[in-house]
Amino acid sequence: MGLTAAQKLIKSHLVTGDMTPGSEVGLRIDQTLTQDATGTMAYLEFEAMGIERVRTELSVAYIDHNTLQTGFENADDHRFIQSVAKKRGIRFSRPGNGICHQVHLERFGKPGKTLIGSDSHTPTGGGIGMLAMGAGGLDVAVAMGGGTYYITMPKIVNVRLTGKLSPYVAAKDVILEVLRRMTVKGGVGKIIEYTGDGVQMLSVPERATITNMGAELGATTSVFPSDEVTKAFLKAQGREEDWTPLAADADAVYDETIEIDLSALAPMAAMPHMPDRVKSVTEIGKIKVDQVCIGSCTNSSLMDMLKVAAILKGKTVAPTVSLSIAPGSKQVLNMLAKNGALADMINAGARILESACGPCIGMGQSPNSGGISLRTFNRNFEGRSGTADAGIYLVSPEVAAYSALTGVLSDPRELGEPLDIAMPEKFDVNDNMIIPPASLEEAKDVEILYGPNIKPFPTTDKLPDSIEAKAVLKVGDDITTDHIMPAGAKILPYRSNIPYLSQFCFGVCDKTFPERCKKEGKGIVIGGANYGQGSSREHAALVPLYLGVKAVITKSFARIHCANLINAGILPLNFQNEADYDEISENDLLCLPNIKAELKSGADVTLEDKTTGKQYKLTYTLSERQKDILLAGGLLNYTRESL
Repeated sequence: MGLTAAQKLIKSHLVTGDMTPGSEVGLRIDQTLTQDATGTMAYLEFEAMGIERVRTELSVAYIDHNTLQTGFENADDHRFIQSVAKKRGIRFSRPGNGICHQVHLERFGKPGKTLIGSDSHTPTGGGIGMLAMGAGGLDVAVAMGGGTYYITMPKIVNVRLTGKLSPYVAAKDVILEVLRRMTVKGGVGKIIEYTGDGVQMLSVPERATITNMGAELGATTSVFPSDEVTKAFLKAQGREEDWTPLAADADAVYDETIEIDLSALAPMAAMPHMPDRVKSVTEIGKIKVDQVCIGSCTNSSLMDMLKVAAILKGKTVAPTVSLSIAPGSKQVLNMLAKNGALADMINAGARILESACGPCIGMGQSPNSGGISLRTFNRNFEGRSGTADAGIYLVSPEVAAYSALTGVLSDPRELGEPLDIAMPEKFDVNDNMIIPPASLEEAKDVEILYGPNIKPFPTTDKLPDSIEAKAVLKVGDDITTDHIMPAGAKILPYRSNIPYLSQFCFGVCDKTFPERCKKEGKGIVIGGANYGQGSSREHAALVPLYLGVKAVITKSFARIHCANLINAGILPLNFQNEADYDEISENDLLCLPNIKAELKSGADVTLEDKTTGKQYKLTYTLSERQKDILLAGGLLNYTRESL
């Protein structure tokens, strides 16, 4: 029996375990990336391990999230990250150089390599044939120190593409169709692997759009083959020597297959407030649009921008629409400036933002009250834009640009004549905004610079014999990390200050949560299905840890957040019978009377509700290593003990 492309990547990097779906496997990591919203904490964790130099083939620290400097906090964090990068052997991508995933695809991604990043959209690298996965900052810190990265061996889903995209139908519509079919829960425990003749019709940036937004499926990652299209992209980047072929064997067996005829797709949109609420643009109808934002790590490539510029050329944005455009990297922005496309955007009335994440993470460009915003981004969770009552629709660059002109949600196929835009044979390459690390000898004299906003990592204790605490919060299904620990311009600058962040924890669900939690001193959170979907931000575990949360009991967890809870030393437990969720009320006094012994023995966990007198059984999906991490009180304690 042959192997799939994803299985080949896993097999070639396997350190421990076997490739049976559901079992834990340990992987050797070749590359890591961080961004500044999660990077400060990741490097604080790396420093806490006491390792002098990173042990990966390549590690890059990007500044792309907290680039709005309204106080000293972001600048201090950037200075800290730059000093750590210089001392510890990490390349530093300066503010303005671009979004981590776009730049990494252009300049560093290599087919056949493994990559983990402290950002959930790291699977973008799968578009170039990498095994690229989002992870918590502590997992990335451990990997930088040469440690193994552990995942549950996923099932492999084959999305077989046939045909060719019609004019004005985009790669964004492909992933929206996959989300429509699979939902935001459908990829949990799976790798999505793209095959079929239709793959050859997609450029590397188009493939990267698909793998990027595959994160919204809850998937471990998504993978495209590395073929002649990949080789041509790398050659155009001056990196042809980095190419290596990767494809599934002819007799590879998949756990599931989905067929998509590219020629049958139409322009789509994900409606508020979830990426899988997908309908065609024509089904939704010509709703009035107040704002259009084009960019993000999903759709900010040169090809995307050239298409937008071509649609806007010689026209003017509707007077009722605010249009902003953020090219994904310095390379993209430079090339737009040189070929005149940037002028076409500006002349049409677009507001050009710096090459950064910007509005995607609520860092500026919040819509008006109750406004409708079309965005080429990957997430439209409630309140993520910075405007609580805004309606956010996720669309392709083509839909966004045309709708900005008409003032209503519009199907770009109405434009008629197709765009004729080809991938350049050569990209402009200038890596002067990437600072190499100091040599080993020079590094001895490099001082790591801490700012006053940088606070220590929360301390944890070993798992006690029993836990008794109130159910301090009960929430429903599909709670995202944006619910648990919001982003946005007012909060992101404090990502290195857990005590300050704590006052915003679960603010979207219950503004009284932080104070109630502090008053109790400890607590247990009750959640529904797919708890913790969305961003990889480990702050959604670290802040509850700081507030005294000892366990989270749910119907089911999203992969990365579950791993982050374990890393923080918080117990992730599931109801054996999902109906038991309905029996427990907020403020009930709960007890896990034998938690330590039951975890050690592998037995189901006993939950007593002392308020009602009822008893329940809880389950968990933990490897022996993860049990040891929880017993030690978290991954940092466990790693210190191991070292």
